[in-house]
Amino acid sequence: MLPTLAEIEGAARIVYSVMPATPQYCWPLLCQHLGAEVWIKHENHTPVGAFKLRGGLVYLASLARSPAVRGVLSATRGNHGQSVGLAARRHGLAARIVVPYGNSVEKNAAMRALGVELIEHGDDFQAAREHATRLADELQWHLVPSFHPLLVAGVATYALELLAAVPELATVYVPIGLGSGICGMVAARDALGLKTEVVGVVSAHAPAYAASFAAGTLREAPVTTTLGDGMACRTPQPEALDVIWKSVDRIVEVTDSEVAEAMRVIFTSTHNVAEGAGAAAVAAALQEKARLSGRRVAVVLSGGNVDRQLFAEVLDGRSFSAR
Repeated sequence: MLPTLAEIEGAARIVYSVMPATPQYCWPLLCQHLGAEVWIKHENHTPVGAFKLRGGLVYLASLARSPAVRGVLSATRGNHGQSVGLAARRHGLAARIVVPYGNSVEKNAAMRALGVELIEHGDDFQAAREHATRLADELQWHLVPSFHPLLVAGVATYALELLAAVPELATVYVPIGLGSGICGMVAARDALGLKTEVVGVVSAHAPAYAASFAAGTLREAPVTTTLGDGMACRTPQPEALDVIWKSVDRIVEVTDSEVAEAMRVIFTSTHNVAEGAGAAAVAAALQEKARLSGRRVAVVLSGGNVDRQLFAEVLDGRSFSAR
């Protein structure tokens, strides 16, 4: 199911009709902190502040060719919903997005600003996802999945940019939500014939992918993370797991406290804002600092959409623990 190089390049043409390639920078203070040559892929610099936009643009470009589509529905913790909202508006399609209760206030506001009709349902992403599926069936609207080959092809464009811009990367750390980001990285690496080690990162308080990776079979796990809403997955995606089992070197679990520290390190080293999932790759690199010494590595800053009050608490040094 992974896209070929030609398919990723085709997806890039769609993406670049809306946004430019995002930068990757090697920040001296971060390199000093980790004792390695560290490159950040700045997916917080897209028009919705997260990598997800790439997949939504490619998926909706294909969907919009069908005159039978009346509207689109999806579920999200925020960034996927913004992606669907922006892409749907671009093609004149109505969009309804289901989020769980207690979702990020500012992510919700951003989706509404894109013209999305927001629906709150359930205590976690999985419950919101199931409700979105029921609504799509009732309304006969198109259900935009959170994982699909077209979404993977779209988000793989960020990985192609990074790997082309920074040769001979030893390791790249990629946060895992439902899996499109890490599958996109694997697709680009393999399409380019590279040997770069791909390391997945999950919240220790949402360890379903880590447990599944270790067991070699799908495992569900409860979600209790406070900071890592973009990694708050209870039920892994089987297609993503197949790719991860075959092509990912290992998965690192990071606690909310480690994520908070990584958010502070990113801000003081680069003056960029990272949401919890966006800082997870740096948290994993910090955890594995000893093995990175002197190497050229990259971390994916997948998004910067964190609520102001929460970010202020992180910068103030608040101690975070899972709910």
